Amino acid sequence: MKYFIRTYGCQMNERDSEALGAALEKAGFLPGSEEDSDLLLFNTCSVRDAAERKAKGKIGYIRKLKQKNPNLIIGVTGCMAQRLGEELLKELPHLDFVLGTGQMQRLVPLVNEIAADRRRRVETEPSVEVLESMGDHDAAPSWHGQIAITRGCNRFCSYCIVPYVRGREISRTKGSIITEAKELVAKGVKEIMLLGQNVAAYGLNGDTRPPVSGHSPFAELLEEMNEIPGLLRIRFTSPYVSYFNDRLIDALKNCSKVCHNVHLPLQSGSNRILKAMNRQYTAESYLAKVDEIRAAIPDVTFSTDVIVGFPGEEESDFLMTREVMNKVGFEQAYVFKYSPRPGALSALLADSIPDAVKEERNQILLGDLKERVVQKLKSLKGETVEVLLEGVSARNAARWSGRTSTSFVVHFEPDANCCPGTLRKVRITQVNTVSLFGELHPE
Repeated sequence: MKYFIRTYGCQMNERDSEALGAALEKAGFLPGSEEDSDLLLFNTCSVRDAAERKAKGKIGYIRKLKQKNPNLIIGVTGCMAQRLGEELLKELPHLDFVLGTGQMQRLVPLVNEIAADRRRRVETEPSVEVLESMGDHDAAPSWHGQIAITRGCNRFCSYCIVPYVRGREISRTKGSIITEAKELVAKGVKEIMLLGQNVAAYGLNGDTRPPVSGHSPFAELLEEMNEIPGLLRIRFTSPYVSYFNDRLIDALKNCSKVCHNVHLPLQSGSNRILKAMNRQYTAESYLAKVDEIRAAIPDVTFSTDVIVGFPGEEESDFLMTREVMNKVGFEQAYVFKYSPRPGALSALLADSIPDAVKEERNQILLGDLKERVVQKLKSLKGETVEVLLEGVSARNAARWSGRTSTSFVVHFEPDANCCPGTLRKVRITQVNTVSLFGELHPE
């Protein structure tokens, strides 16, 4: 049998799809296309309404393939599956199964059962057994790999449904993560991204309080991974700011393989809106943490997530957000226009900000970001940076691309020694609005 997986949403979903594909191949399935596969699986997102509508539209269209091949098995997993469950079977009569985020380890036996009796199924009960399925990978990964170290979230931000669709926070054992990392490195992986809804809460065993000073199981994990021979770089996303304590900052400072780029979601610069969002920090404490990280790691760069147009956001609240973003000087930002999600607490509030105002605020922040990035890139001209080679540039086959530890993309003409997943020095000779261009140092 052949399978095809279409993925919507975040890096966690991408990682889940990789694990699901690996599990299917272990069971004898072969990867195929959407048109010729016996199993079509849609790994869905429910964080934003647009993602759900896009997935439903695609699944609805696939009914044409089912008409041609009655034995085709079509399933949905991911956050939308968990949120809607039985509703999806009613809405999409050609759908065979709905598999929740806590039951992904059941994919292979579930598909086999449906192939045998053709009964439609919904499995959405939470289960810690899902942790066992998080370590499967493609047989031949690239130089970059991802490891999910936690699942779920305990923060309950008022705009977010992740705790409801992915469950409460659970962490894998450190031993299983280290073993997985070593296996990836043995297959040629040089850079590993650690994933979690609040990755800095790793190992806290469900404790909803930020770790006390001097204590961070996540820092201990980074230190142990830093000792893995053959691993060149470690990245992670996303930590909640109040979990980023002194112990974790020391690990970033002292672990040579941990990249100096921190994704630190802000969401708003207004304390009033942060409180309404149930983000348990203030703009002042956020800025203080940025200063603390920057004092320890002077070349660190920051990226963030921001929501504009949250219910009740006044012009003054937006200007506070703009001010905080400019003070931090983010090198990258994902700016989202608020949309209510059924099940989240903020959905009970009136979506009071007109779409035109949300769009205007969105564009203002993106404009600020563009100006900041241009100035930062200009400051790097003439500098020599270390890049991890990624391969041929997507826009120019005559060039290769690589990324710095601080997450800037660098383009350059390759030499005979270029190989994806290796570290090389590049002197920056030109810049544009989003990228750096340089010359390789000879080896």
